[in-house]
Amino acid sequence: MKDKRTTLFYVLGTFFIANAMLAEFIGVKIFSLEQTLGIKQFAFNILGNENLSFNLTAGVLLWPVVFIMTDIINEYFGRNGVRFMSYTAALLIAYSYLMIFFSIHLVPADFWITRHTSAGDINMNLAYNTIFGQGLWIIIGSLAAFLVGQLVDVTVFHLLKRRTGNAQIWLRATGSTLVSQFIDSFVVLFIAFYIGAGWILKLVLAIGIVNYMYKFLVAVVLTPLLYLIHNVIDKYLGKELSEELMREASLSSGSAT
Repeated sequence: MKDKRTTLFYVLGTFFIANAMLAEFIGVKIFSLEQTLGIKQFAFNILGNENLSFNLTAGVLLWPVVFIMTDIINEYFGRNGVRFMSYTAALLIAYSYLMIFFSIHLVPADFWITRHTSAGDINMNLAYNTIFGQGLWIIIGSLAAFLVGQLVDVTVFHLLKRRTGNAQIWLRATGSTLVSQFIDSFVVLFIAFYIGAGWILKLVLAIGIVNYMYKFLVAVVLTPLLYLIHNVIDKYLGKELSEELMREASLSSGSAT
């Protein structure tokens, strides 16, 4: 039984950390949601900013998964389990950025610099540095938003669990995700672009609202996935161990019902 407990924490934790790190690095690409879906672009007018559409970082593909994993870890391992994984992920992301910083300053081999393609010649060293060399404020903003979002998520999750017990998984999981994603959406933009790039506050808030609209929709759509993962885990653990883990998670987080 203890082996199942350890295996579950390991699997959930590694998947959580892997998705958090991937989301950071693929997030350098900005894509058009409407064009990807083959639909007409929206033209939102928010706070005096016109023609805003769903131009999102590719990281939004994985951040909803990260927050789902947060809720699952929260359910079975409590506040301490989420904090441990969140701090571990943040440290590994920071370490990864440090290694990338050093790799950017390595002198490239002459034969590698220019690549001939059907679209023309590409300066590989310039492309590498441009893609991976995110600005310092973007890195700080992203890490801060991740940690703040995680801590808010776990707090709201257990506040709701005090009222719901082990019932209404959708309420505490989706509810905590919606609150934490709201804060996450604005923290990263405020630090990276209001402080770091000098954007006006109205523009930062407008883009934050558009981003949150997408995250809100995705969080609601992915709610059934929570029940699917819960069912798989409960079958793996067995009823007795599953209930024991959830009870211990509630007690350790101060939300016993």
